[in-house]
Amino acid sequence: MKILVIAEAQGNEVRYASRSAITLAKNAAKVANGDIEIAMIGDDISVAASAASAYAPTFILSDSALANATADRYGAAIVQIAQQREADLIIAASTSQSKDCIPRAAAALGGTMVTDAIDCENRDGKLVWQRTMHAGGVVAWVAAHGAPVVVTALQSAYEPAEPTGETSVTVLDIDVASLPSAIQFESVSTKKSERPDVTEAAIVISGGRAFKTAEDYERLIGGLADKVGGGTGSSRAAVDAGIAPNENQVGQTGKIVAPDLYLGVGISGAVQHLAGMKNSKIIAAINTDDEAPLLDYSDFALIADAYEVIPELIEKL
Repeated sequence: MKILVIAEAQGNEVRYASRSAITLAKNAAKVANGDIEIAMIGDDISVAASAASAYAPTFILSDSALANATADRYGAAIVQIAQQREADLIIAASTSQSKDCIPRAAAALGGTMVTDAIDCENRDGKLVWQRTMHAGGVVAWVAAHGAPVVVTALQSAYEPAEPTGETSVTVLDIDVASLPSAIQFESVSTKKSERPDVTEAAIVISGGRAFKTAEDYERLIGGLADKVGGGTGSSRAAVDAGIAPNENQVGQTGKIVAPDLYLGVGISGAVQHLAGMKNSKIIAAINTDDEAPLLDYSDFALIADAYEVIPELIEKL
């Protein structure tokens, strides 16, 4: 079996989520006796490709026209790469970019697709996949009938792969001008922050509707996060109330995180929120409600008022 990982570059490195996808690919290669290759698409990605080659032989398609990911162009590029490399299995991280581009490639390849995979096994000579459904409330084992099989890996289910030694980087022979361009990139806006991104932070401090104002959220959640070098998260309720910024939302409709420590402050723990953080290594909660659902998933819990205990924690730290 030939396994192709579609990896994303982040600056001069391989994106953290893509390294988790490489871990799934290694698991699949182990149980299905497969070989792994990596493909990267973008502009000026030679340094990132060199970093990717530390995990497996890497193939790149680099052009200024590919500086920004659009579903039609990237989808068509993935199709050509998969066909050139004769891939039986294509794996990508379950990121916003992948969710936009990978399904289009899967449809054009005529194969089958499995989303948000968290495990794989070989059963009677066939690779089967475990995936989450219904906001993580259900986990199912599925078999993909048809080829090639296209899989997205849920980042929070896997440790990022560790490099094993530099191999090779090969430039792909694909005519970029022939790729579709009906979708044109216009712009992207993001708020810069000195704190680590919530999806890659080792510690995440999240706040919910227990906070009355955005100022309180920043002073307490942000202040505690800064003391431990962590990222700030929030529940959807806090975002909807204008207390926390949208980019901090953790959950089914927000970001998926799996830090070493997740501290939920004043968060009840609806199933949609749990779907975004329940794979964290250690989960802790601060809440005045001792029956909050989040406490059922917590390793540690403190039944207290956040306005009283967070300033104490900040002072002690």
